[in-house]
Amino acid sequence: MTAFELFLYITLGLLLQVTLFAAVAFSRHWQTYQQLRERVAEFGGEEAALVPEEATPAPIKGAAWEGFREFRVARKVFEDRSRSICSFHLVPTDGKPLLDFLPGQFLTFRLDPGDGSKPVTRCYSLSDRPGLDHYRVSIKRVSPPGLSSGHFHDHVREGDILTARAPSGHFYLERGNSPVVLVAGGIGITPMLSMLNATLGNGGNREIWLFYGLRDGGEHVMKEHLEGLAREHSNFRLHVCYSRPAPTDVEGRDYHHRGHVDITLLRLTLALRPYDFYICGPRAMMETLVPALEEWGVPDPRIHYEAFGPASLAKPARQQVPEDSGPAVAVTFAKSDRTLPWDGGAGSLLEFAERHGIKVDSGCRAGGCGSCQTRIEAGEVEYLQAPDYEPEPGTCLLCVSRPKRDLVLTA
Repeated sequence: MTAFELFLYITLGLLLQVTLFAAVAFSRHWQTYQQLRERVAEFGGEEAALVPEEATPAPIKGAAWEGFREFRVARKVFEDRSRSICSFHLVPTDGKPLLDFLPGQFLTFRLDPGDGSKPVTRCYSLSDRPGLDHYRVSIKRVSPPGLSSGHFHDHVREGDILTARAPSGHFYLERGNSPVVLVAGGIGITPMLSMLNATLGNGGNREIWLFYGLRDGGEHVMKEHLEGLAREHSNFRLHVCYSRPAPTDVEGRDYHHRGHVDITLLRLTLALRPYDFYICGPRAMMETLVPALEEWGVPDPRIHYEAFGPASLAKPARQQVPEDSGPAVAVTFAKSDRTLPWDGGAGSLLEFAERHGIKVDSGCRAGGCGSCQTRIEAGEVEYLQAPDYEPEPGTCLLCVSRPKRDLVLTA
């Protein structure tokens, strides 16, 4: 072999190695590109895909009623071993048909504590599917004892009469065929039960997941019902998490995961699909999980959430009004003899009043119950969202409004 031939072989060998290296590198980059492309498409990278199929609400059957309507408590059923959560089955006393509702909506009750104090207004999610001959709400006895939940548990009996407004609320399951992920923490399971029962009860095959987080088996609501649905419906996936399981709780039998429902569990469990997420739970869960889903790349229109109960609603930071976005106006609370500069940092006039120690009645904090309705003596407000409750002329709902200019309220 001549020196030239040796040089030629070495050169060809080097070229072959470089070619193979480039081919391997290109293949890896192509695979990464394809994965990213599929992820963007599946999570709604194209604007058209961001709109859930048939995102409009299902038509409501029946006529809504004005004001409060009387219901008789037909059944009272405890739903967990610790008897901390109780369901109340309600039938109308007038014998007229029930108004259908959207799975996830709530009822607003007016309760008379019977101790001489003024009536209180509270909202509770409907916990069963529409289309039945009764409504059902499932209420947790809170600790320390709450005026409303304690009244339901201790004083409301089968046969008693309760009054409630028509179902309302903006947190509900939208129609469509896209896969659904329900995430519930504690008593946040109640609207999820309505969504789950509605989805599986109509015989459809829509893919639906439920991640249910609670402390231990004593608080496990409707355990047999949920496990039965998981056995009977192949399109339903159930994942139960106990954060502090009791010694008698058995992993794999009573629950699936130890710990909380978090983004790590969702990412390890769910495939890359265009899911719609519905989340209801305590404030800590909402404040961590909602931003984590956004960081994961889930488009905002596919994240739906509500903090339980409506009375403890605290909007995550993404819905807070920016400090410099509100008008430079003054808000006067006439009865309290306070005039304060509106700094735009409060999410609503209700939050603004509470921040400054001004007592205002409130209920759902979502514009649905009318408890915070307050008369406007001067000025004008704008609404952050269309309220379900229609305020009387000359009044506003503090929980979903803010001032447009100098404002004087009777509060």
